Amino acid sequence: MKPSDPIRRFYSIALALGIFTIIANLFEGIASVWLGYADETLALFGFGLDSFIEVLSAVGVVQMVLRIRAHPESNRSRFERTALRITGVSFYLLAAGLVITAAVNTIATRKPETAFWGIVISLISLSVMIALVYAKLYVGKKLDSAPIIADAHCTRACVYMSCVLLAASLAYQLTGIGYLDSLGAAGIAWLAFSEGREAFEKANARGCGCGCPKKKRED
Repeated sequence: MKPSDPIRRFYSIALALGIFTIIANLFEGIASVWLGYADETLALFGFGLDSFIEVLSAVGVVQMVLRIRAHPESNRSRFERTALRITGVSFYLLAAGLVITAAVNTIATRKPETAFWGIVISLISLSVMIALVYAKLYVGKKLDSAPIIADAHCTRACVYMSCVLLAASLAYQLTGIGYLDSLGAAGIAWLAFSEGREAFEKANARGCGCGCPKKKRED
């Protein structure tokens, strides 16, 4: 049975939100890595690397939306499971790298030149990601789609990461205490580790996507 016009429209919106998430994370990643490297700001640099991993995750979500739109009762595809596992490994590697680098920077008393761009990028990211969370929740509820609602909760993790970056950047900019940047990087590492664990849980779960069981459809 073909979906009705309103349902097709909401799936199109969900697809557009997924594509926008990819584009936003790409720009965020490029700016954060470039500026973080230039200013020797580990928290911002790590935030940028996380954005690139989020791109891979968003690609899997776009594939998921396309699959559910075509076959609402289908299970997760091999491509989606593989993307989730690669995403999980990438988050683990990022977490380990940030923890090690944060420890080295703290011992060597290295300090960023400035955390100004961390404040700017985190504020922009917060506004964009919060809007995406509410938009995805709205579409997910309209479609009664547990996977799309779960994706909104996944995007919420990006909001938390932006909050960590903002707090670390503000604290350093106000005090000039070098280890605060490393502390912010450690916070991002913890969130990245949590996202990696969640990615593996989703990859191993049975269901229509994003690690959430399908809701029973009412006749």
